[in-house]
Amino acid sequence: MCAVIVVNYHDDLNEVQRDPALAALLAAPLARAPFDRIAWWQGLVSHCGMLPLIAVARDGDQRCALPLLRQARDVVALANWYNFTVTPIFTAGADRHQLLVAMAGDLAGQTPCIVLAPLPDELGETSLIETAFRAAGWAVWRDQCDINHVLHVRGRSFGEYMASRPGQLRTTLKRKGGKVAVTIETAFNPQSWAAYETIYAQSWKPEEGSPAFLRSFAEAEGAAGRLRLALAHADGEPVSAQFWTVEGGTAYIHKLAHTEASKPLSPGTTLSAALFERVVDTDRVETVDFGTGDNPYKRDWMEEVRPRYRLTMFRPGWPGNWPRMAKASLRHWARRG
Repeated sequence: MCAVIVVNYHDDLNEVQRDPALAALLAAPLARAPFDRIAWWQGLVSHCGMLPLIAVARDGDQRCALPLLRQARDVVALANWYNFTVTPIFTAGADRHQLLVAMAGDLAGQTPCIVLAPLPDELGETSLIETAFRAAGWAVWRDQCDINHVLHVRGRSFGEYMASRPGQLRTTLKRKGGKVAVTIETAFNPQSWAAYETIYAQSWKPEEGSPAFLRSFAEAEGAAGRLRLALAHADGEPVSAQFWTVEGGTAYIHKLAHTEASKPLSPGTTLSAALFERVVDTDRVETVDFGTGDNPYKRDWMEEVRPRYRLTMFRPGWPGNWPRMAKASLRHWARRG
């Protein structure tokens, strides 16, 4: 480790890409998930009006990048409702703790409060950030903000996996699986995407947060061969749609919807089964990630629940933080007691 770690901040993503080591780190296929790629951040900037603050700690060839966003005096994660996670991103072999401690120390000059969510901890990500910011003098509160349903395939075929599903789900598939026709596309098709948007508008789902962002992401994933867009038709009319992507051994379930009128046909169940069969038997994924939220239907398909965390971090020497820190302490002890 070099004696000096340099921390810089970027609000221009083109500037980020001028650093070859950083550009390589944030490009597919090296990124661990869609949310870790610079293309995802570009979508947030272009379609969601977010002005990024990308914090980068550099030590020789080692890099740590943390996507952030200014929100008045505070700094929060550069993320929106489509993010499954947000995490710091490191070059292979980097001293993660030292890079994060240096970044945390420098961020004290940028803001009195940082809020990061949703954070995973399967690989110790939340714990690593918490430890580093405490070491740099921040007061840190950690709480669970959401959950994530996930399936680990563990070498099973689709048939073996389905044999372990709840009896009611298997019965529904047997009775209604032939009532809709299913197609799965891996290239972006404007007509199919228009059908998805029509279905979504006629579903139980709330208004889409950023249709332009989602379409742009789907177009890019289709061009890269990572898209899995499935449609179910009944009597020639599209009634259900699901938007998945596949990369790095993981299938990500981003969006799903069916029209209220088609509910008696259970088209979503048929469509899910077709996509699970595709990603398990053809794509050979190791994991299926159902994102955040505890919707009851997820429990039929998934086998594990993982917490998602929020870290709220204050500069304790800043008087304006003292009332907020007191409230954070009260909330923390109320949850525990």
